Amino acid sequence: MSNDPSWLMLIASLPTAQTAARMRLWRALKASGAAALRDGVYLLPVADGAAEALAAQADEVRAAGGEAWLLHAAPVDASESAAWCDLFDRSADYAALIDEVRIADPATWPSSQSTRRMQALWRRHEAIAQTDHFPGESQLQSHAALDALQTALLRLTNPDEPQTRHAAIERLRIADYQGRTWATRKRPWVDRLASAWLIRRCIDPQAKFQWLADPAKCKRGWLGFDFDGARFSHTPSRVTYETLLASFGLEDDPALLRIGTLVHFLDVGGVPVPQASGIEAALSGLREHLADDDQLLNAACAVFDGLRRALTPQESAA
Repeated sequence: MSNDPSWLMLIASLPTAQTAARMRLWRALKASGAAALRDGVYLLPVADGAAEALAAQADEVRAAGGEAWLLHAAPVDASESAAWCDLFDRSADYAALIDEVRIADPATWPSSQSTRRMQALWRRHEAIAQTDHFPGESQLQSHAALDALQTALLRLTNPDEPQTRHAAIERLRIADYQGRTWATRKRPWVDRLASAWLIRRCIDPQAKFQWLADPAKCKRGWLGFDFDGARFSHTPSRVTYETLLASFGLEDDPALLRIGTLVHFLDVGGVPVPQASGIEAALSGLREHLADDDQLLNAACAVFDGLRRALTPQESAA
């Protein structure tokens, strides 16, 4: 926890009749993690977006006929500073989530609900983290508990998924990887489909793909991805798609990075992404109706092409 944070204070007063505006203000400030010192007086530590968030609420109050002041504030002494920081302690919220995660048994979850349950737990963690302006050990423990549960669920539902590899990621030259044969497990899902799309669009346009019933049958000279022992696979913080991004120096593309966050969320959990449910539904429908993996990849490429265009800033897309 910071010993000397800077603070912003919003003082707001709304007409008694403005019940709806009062509720909007309360919800917005709650979502930002602001602390209420008393009715109409709210506090936030200075951080990215804090001034904009409180200024926006001040404008909303004034537009509703109320009065609002946004001030820089400072505690009078170290004791008051500590008391202000304590207002933002989220350890109890993390502890409640950790307790729920630790007693969860994914073996008892209906298979049709397991992914949604896991994603719901990650969303709760993210909601707490968004209001945790002094992150510390509690946030790390919550994330670690969710990671452990996610791993247990993956072992149950996808026993062939690759184990995380701890080797350093080597930076590679795209020119050295042209016209190659790339191999992964058959019936690809989101990480393998996204990885194959990335290979085809950004690394090796002439790539040929082999879909393996048994990863041990990957031939010498083929480039394996997303299975144990593959040339490209999971690392402690990355799914295979993200490993490929880092390996070939593609992380400076904002759209590719955002797709990586989406793939990470759908594959192993993590930070929720607004487009995730739609992409998951589209890929699931394609996978259900296309038995041929080459046809499935071609169709999935169209999905990821559209997503990349949608996520590319307009000035870059022009």
